[in-house]
Amino acid sequence: MRFSRLAALVLGMAAMAAAQNPTWSYEGKNGPLRWGKLDPSYQACSNGHEQSPIDIRGAHLNKALQPIEFHYIAGPITLENNGHTIVGHVDPGSYIVADGVRYNLVEFDFRHPGEETVKGKFADMSVQLVHKSAEGKFAILAVRLIENQNFPNATLATLWKQLPTTAGKSEKTTEMINPGGLLPADRGYWTYTGSLTTPPCTEGVHWFVFEQQVTLSRDQLRAFANIYKVNSREIQDPRGRRIEANE
Repeated sequence: MRFSRLAALVLGMAAMAAAQNPTWSYEGKNGPLRWGKLDPSYQACSNGHEQSPIDIRGAHLNKALQPIEFHYIAGPITLENNGHTIVGHVDPGSYIVADGVRYNLVEFDFRHPGEETVKGKFADMSVQLVHKSAEGKFAILAVRLIENQNFPNATLATLWKQLPTTAGKSEKTTEMINPGGLLPADRGYWTYTGSLTTPPCTEGVHWFVFEQQVTLSRDQLRAFANIYKVNSREIQDPRGRRIEANE
């Protein structure tokens, strides 16, 4: 009897954990079109009005927009394969200032192909640097990566040495890495209000998409594509949102 009660308790806890962490994916029955139905907390994925990613086109020049201030520091990076992408976890200390607000760098992660499009064109990959303010607001910087065998990416070359190929695995870099190495030389950007691109698809996210692309080699692209063939959400309806450019 005692064993049966214990077993029931364990099964009940497992069921609760599963309910609290519903499984989602980028394809199949739990793919993006069904995210909003997987859990009540994911409803914005289906019912939201400012979802991301979107196609960047028709941007309005706003000369009042200030350049983003970068205050990134070098440090060790822990790369995690979380079953959906490769996430780079950074030590505290790096931050940006955008529109007068400080956002601390939390992590960066990769998409294949790139999620956001520019006039309908996809990048080969993208890296999204996720920042959070003291008030809990998100700001995400998106860098579009384009394959060019003649110009491998130096920062990726260092990161990929510890690339975890199995879901649930993590690897810590042995070298000090500055996340700024993932950014383009020209920091001109497009900006709009959107959402997280994974469940729960939280809205109110301040997006900055860099106009200039960054290169990576074919081998670097294939190394990621061999782990995640597709891990990007489809383009969302802009619903009349205004896209602005700072230059």
